[in-house]
Amino acid sequence: MALTSYQRRLVVFLSVATFFEGFDFIALTQVLPTVQREMHLDQTASGILLSVTNAGTVLAYVLVRLADRVGRRRLLFVTILGYTLSTALTAASVTVWDFALWQFSARVFLIAEYAVSMVLAAEELPADRRATIIGVLQGASSLGAVMCAGIVPLLLKSAWTWRTVYLVGVAPLLLMAFLRRSLVESKRFEALTAAERAPRPLVHIFSTSYKRRMLQLAIIWGLTYLCAQNAVQFWKVFVMNERAFSEEMAAQSIKWAALGSMPVLFSFGWVMDRIGRRRAAAILFPTGALSVALSYSLHDQVALTLALAWGMFSVSAFLPLLSSFSTELFPTDLRGDAFAWANNLLGRITYVLSPSLVGWLAEREHSYTVPMVATTVFPIVALVLLLRWFPETARRELEDTSASG
Repeated sequence: MALTSYQRRLVVFLSVATFFEGFDFIALTQVLPTVQREMHLDQTASGILLSVTNAGTVLAYVLVRLADRVGRRRLLFVTILGYTLSTALTAASVTVWDFALWQFSARVFLIAEYAVSMVLAAEELPADRRATIIGVLQGASSLGAVMCAGIVPLLLKSAWTWRTVYLVGVAPLLLMAFLRRSLVESKRFEALTAAERAPRPLVHIFSTSYKRRMLQLAIIWGLTYLCAQNAVQFWKVFVMNERAFSEEMAAQSIKWAALGSMPVLFSFGWVMDRIGRRRAAAILFPTGALSVALSYSLHDQVALTLALAWGMFSVSAFLPLLSSFSTELFPTDLRGDAFAWANNLLGRITYVLSPSLVGWLAEREHSYTVPMVATTVFPIVALVLLLRWFPETARRELEDTSASG
């Protein structure tokens, strides 16, 4: 089914939003070595910094579940504004404490923005192209990562060094102010009754038949994050400290890896629509685990860059895959709440805690290789559970895929 003119404008709007999600994700990876030196952080302290920052993704739960009460459109604007302000304040940080605080805040709004974007896309796009467009949105995120990888080496040479990187983050507010005029509320949300939009207890979903499905998703998100969350964030520190890469070599590898991952990532949603979510997962999870292991085991720069390219694709591609299940398996009045519980609150416990654990183990082992290779077993476990628990949802209407918990 061809997209309408409004659906095309919606895709553009959401692509701009997810572009900056990718930019911010790579930004912290790129500036971490510089922040380490300026703020005198060892490996354990760096891991704790990442964990504190990532804790904001859990607090995003509070915002995401509001999407079922106040609407997708309104909440999307709030998250974009909050992210922009937090990023600008990050640039003004002078200690590790305020850096962590404002990056924590940025993560709250940024991850909520991503979740609401996925919900809005799932509700407004045709069933036979739903994953394709969600894949395009994730591709836009990857494009943001490429842009960040390309310009950060130049920005780090400026007088403000890493702070300049975050000043770039104010751009979304200007773009969104222009694009927001054509965005309307999701028709499925507008069809909800007043009772369905009414405030509910935080634990409401546990009293519904969808409790089991939500918990299953939370387990799979959590297992996947154990590997994916750390795969890219520690890589630059790893190659500079353990493979004698210069700042420029590491930045070049990240840039080319991100660029190389983009064509596959942009097409992955189309693959999910054609062969189904389950078959796509059966390809993605094992190859992704292997690429992460190689990214922290090889020595040659070319080989490491190639492994990182597939690793960057994998850790990005699992997001539209699991986001598809997270939006397709629940009814409209629970869609935001279920996404918030499964991904933002429960699933991200490992997202928050694992960097500290990896950093601590890396300091004990004097290398990131052992802890990072060890994390690759978890996506394999996640795949086994996914195939056992979830039905195929490709090319089916949301009312069908969410018919029962």
